Amino acid sequence: MTARRERDYSLGPQVRAAIHRTVSAYTESDVTYRDDRDEIGKEEGAPVKTKVFDRRTFLRVSALSGGGVLLAYYVVPIARDFAAQTQGPPQMALAPSAFIRITPDGAVTIKAKNPEIGQGVKTHLPMIIADELDVDWKDVRIEQADLDESKYGPQRAGGSTATPVNWDPLRQVGAAGRQMFVTAAAQTWAVPESECQASSGRVLHQPTKRTLGYGALTAKVATLTPPDLKKVRLKDPKDYKIIGQPTPGVDNARIVAGKPVHSIDFRVPGMLWAAYEKCPVFAGKVLSANLDEIKTMPGVRHAFVIAGTQELLGLHGGVAIVADSWWQAHTARQKLQVKWDEGPTAKQSSEGFARRAEELSQQPPAFALRSDGNADAALQSAAKVVEGAYFYPFLAHAPLEPQNCLAHFKDGKLEFWSPSQTPESGRQQVAKLLGIPASDITVHLMRAGGGFGRRLTNDYMLEAAWIAKVVGVPVKLLWTREDDFHHDHYRPAGFHFLKGGLDTSGKLVAWRNHFVSFGEGQRFAPQANIPQNEFPGTFLPNFFFGATLMPLGVPTYALRAPRSNAYSWVFQSFIDELAHAAGKDPVQFRLELLSAPRVAYPSAQLSPIEYDLDAARMRGVLELVAEKSSWGSRKLPKGTAMGVAFQFSHRGYFAEVAEVRVDANSGVKVNKVWVAGDIGSQIINASNAVNMVQGAIIEGLSHVMAYEITIDRGRAVQSNFHEYPPVRMDQVPPEIEVHFLRTENSPTGLGEPALPPILSAVCNAIFAATGKRIRSLPLSKHGFSWA
Repeated sequence: MTARRERDYSLGPQVRAAIHRTVSAYTESDVTYRDDRDEIGKEEGAPVKTKVFDRRTFLRVSALSGGGVLLAYYVVPIARDFAAQTQGPPQMALAPSAFIRITPDGAVTIKAKNPEIGQGVKTHLPMIIADELDVDWKDVRIEQADLDESKYGPQRAGGSTATPVNWDPLRQVGAAGRQMFVTAAAQTWAVPESECQASSGRVLHQPTKRTLGYGALTAKVATLTPPDLKKVRLKDPKDYKIIGQPTPGVDNARIVAGKPVHSIDFRVPGMLWAAYEKCPVFAGKVLSANLDEIKTMPGVRHAFVIAGTQELLGLHGGVAIVADSWWQAHTARQKLQVKWDEGPTAKQSSEGFARRAEELSQQPPAFALRSDGNADAALQSAAKVVEGAYFYPFLAHAPLEPQNCLAHFKDGKLEFWSPSQTPESGRQQVAKLLGIPASDITVHLMRAGGGFGRRLTNDYMLEAAWIAKVVGVPVKLLWTREDDFHHDHYRPAGFHFLKGGLDTSGKLVAWRNHFVSFGEGQRFAPQANIPQNEFPGTFLPNFFFGATLMPLGVPTYALRAPRSNAYSWVFQSFIDELAHAAGKDPVQFRLELLSAPRVAYPSAQLSPIEYDLDAARMRGVLELVAEKSSWGSRKLPKGTAMGVAFQFSHRGYFAEVAEVRVDANSGVKVNKVWVAGDIGSQIINASNAVNMVQGAIIEGLSHVMAYEITIDRGRAVQSNFHEYPPVRMDQVPPEIEVHFLRTENSPTGLGEPALPPILSAVCNAIFAATGKRIRSLPLSKHGFSWA
């Protein structure tokens, strides 16, 4: 067994976690609340054993008018590392990534820099600063920062990047602040700094037991030269008082009290409301509309056509209706009659894609993503060959809060209140669209009622910006639920035609995959690609991974655990097929694969976002989950079985076991799920970490059972949750047992990596229980339902 240090965060039965996917976008699962508080990336990542950024840093200290001190941490990221961590363009300008404000009365305010979308960063990033600063969490107030990457550094929510990007910088700024208060106290008392120590927002002089609060020292601190951040002494983890503790979200009390904290709730005086009708076929254009009739309807102030742009993820053409109330705008929209030019996408359909994929599977792949050895020759000489054709559908994001945005265009400048996950990208897109300087656009970051990747793109900001520029007053754009389903940027569908070869001992000796996806030539549609080194790539001497792309007029982008949320189900299911064909235990088969010699290849073959899997870390979580679930040692009743899967996703290592019962009517009940994860040396917020993992499992169960978006005549068929049903509370496993394996690696994020394995773990368990192998999703198409 792999040597390990384990921290067990198992909470036992957690039925209330069922609401995470559909409700916890609005509130975390903790139920101990604290009043008067104001209450987050993207490709797979490797172990982060050193600082995420190679940086030049310094701490800026400023005195506040009226007393107090402001500490700002400045960082200049190296372009390569920044791009690798955030999958965005490098920002080379000088930029602080965190602020602390302390006033003479001792009040401590910490800025939350990143967008909060339900993943808890508004709480856990300030926790890092507060612990190193040595203040009590109960005395800290959190303020949401506005968008200003020249001050705060990257401000985005996605790809589980918040922790790895900010762990070192935020600890350093907190530690530097603590050191400065110790220095200020020592100088005040004319004593050596070595005789002083900080705790709970006060500095103690050990020999005399004198103390001074941070508030009393702010004026002195403002005169000091900041320390070299590379030399500040960080706390020993054993001395953490806040980091690692279960900490309720800072907005929880307001959320459960029904107070307006989300973007959809926000209003400004004199605001109008907007509805926006787009062509049901993606990127269709308006030919004509009954605008004169619409303008006569009650409350309607404006009705006009927007031509839109050519970008599939940009501003689609449509008709805007602006009224005194949203209901008036919506009512007028129902009377709207538009003649559309639907364009060529109207000829596309899910059925057509499936037909074409089958045709292409009979042809050689158009291009190779990776080729090691000679997979075809090895398959010909294999003792046994297993074949499987797999399909996963388009998926919608389906956040509870539909897209919305408030914008005000005045005197050539634009002000936004936006729930965007990538507000700077949105700002730049709007600047280009309207032809105004980005510096004339202000963006206030609003708490989102879920994102799951949908708000990584900013079409709703573009719509709101155009409408606001026309009407010249504050205007709130609000989509309907049907808009959200019909105009999503979907998780791409995909087709895999697989072959695996086994030798006489049951060892996997060859793997061949013809991946039929979407795009043009060799350029994949957004988020439709797969890393060329994805497991079991580099673990087999004979491995071929080829692709053929089909044109697509449907907009696609990242869904929670981008890409791995789909292909992990394929690969981990097919590995299970191979294990059974080999007559081997599925856990042992995977451990043997992970222990195989790696195929050498130049690191230059990997792009900055194609990090490599650490086999020892994956073996560690696989062994741990097998141990915790008593894999192979429990006698289960007929119709009940266990399935296993693992995935390296977004720098996180997760292995999961599902115990599943299938009744005579194909009713499925997931009795229990065991999860083992390795996200490095430290869990920052213990309760939110468990909440994130359980929520990922629950969302994955929705993916596997019922989620599917069908394209017909260029349109999304499904319109609301009755056609796209998420898992319900009584369908969730009574127990989701979470264990974290602590390893000597820098902490990484939790928004994504726990989701992918659950799909294949459930399907592998269904096979073990029934003998039915699932090669296409969702399960509901095969006659299964929740028991």
